[in-house]
Amino acid sequence: MDSAPDTDAGGAHADSPHAGLEVLIQVRGLRKTFELPHPVLDRLRGRPPHRIHAVDGVCLTLRRGQTLGLVGESGCGKSTLARCIVGLMPPDAGQILYAGPGGTAPTDLAALDDAAWRPYRRRLQMVFQDPFSSLNPRQRVGDALTEVLAVRGLCAPEQRPARCAELLRQVGLTAADAARFPGEFSGGQRQRIAIARALAVGPELLVADEPLSALDVSIQAQILRLLLDLRDRLRLTMLFVSHDLRTVRYVSDTVVVMYLGRVVEHGPAAMVFERPRHPYTQALMASVPGVGALDAGLAGDVPSAIHPPSGCPFHTRCPYRMPRCVEEPPPLRDLGGGQSAACHLVGPDAVAAGEAGAM
Repeated sequence: MDSAPDTDAGGAHADSPHAGLEVLIQVRGLRKTFELPHPVLDRLRGRPPHRIHAVDGVCLTLRRGQTLGLVGESGCGKSTLARCIVGLMPPDAGQILYAGPGGTAPTDLAALDDAAWRPYRRRLQMVFQDPFSSLNPRQRVGDALTEVLAVRGLCAPEQRPARCAELLRQVGLTAADAARFPGEFSGGQRQRIAIARALAVGPELLVADEPLSALDVSIQAQILRLLLDLRDRLRLTMLFVSHDLRTVRYVSDTVVVMYLGRVVEHGPAAMVFERPRHPYTQALMASVPGVGALDAGLAGDVPSAIHPPSGCPFHTRCPYRMPRCVEEPPPLRDLGGGQSAACHLVGPDAVAAGEAGAM
């Protein structure tokens, strides 16, 4: 039977609340694999190396001023996708279309070499999960910020100390902190420094990759409030990667759910959280009241990314599995209101076939 056409995760349909927002980044068919170390016996026998399919044909859209929450279990490809978008990893295939200011024609960042990427790096910045390893322990905070300003040529040498002080105050620290080393700060303060470094170049997109998970619970709320304040004050677009569903619901305009390298559902945050349509998303939402792992309510283990299942990647754990799910990969189907899901149990054809049930 015919299915609805594929849709971009994070895209805005005509009836979506985000339809009027200008596109900043559009990802199309992005793929990224990693080759595992080749065992000696396999190499001697001429067997091909194993490959992990970390990102498998992902499409999504980031709109200016929007916060897109990216969720899924550990190993689903969230961080790999984020690193590809900001240029820290080259994708194997697909496009990353960046729409420049003033409505200029989009540039495919995935097609650029390192030299051509350079002018775009300041526009796309990332805050990493671990503030302890993202800073040079032998470099004073002021020197780290000044180095960014100098390399990018953002201000004259005599203006850099004042700009460093401004950046530190912007994230809740003081100008005197510029003379200290990272080891003299707490985890939350280090994350503030990492955020200041990302903001030093005046980015349009801030990618926050699990920015709270390495911090004490008492500090997480402070850093989250800081990120939201900076987003609103500086008019940033944000990609917020997290396993904490409650936080994602709080900060996001749109939510994209990934499973085994693929997008299985996306839509406005309120719709996805209040009425999830994909069985995997439903299981994740059922785990929200719990603390810790996302796999509450999910049967079985995540399949191998080296040998992903045929058909729907979730069929090995899905309580609604049908023979069709094992054989045929479901496309992302438009469900209205900007929400889409990759499941054979949703969409007009499923309803007509009487398969939708409680979906």
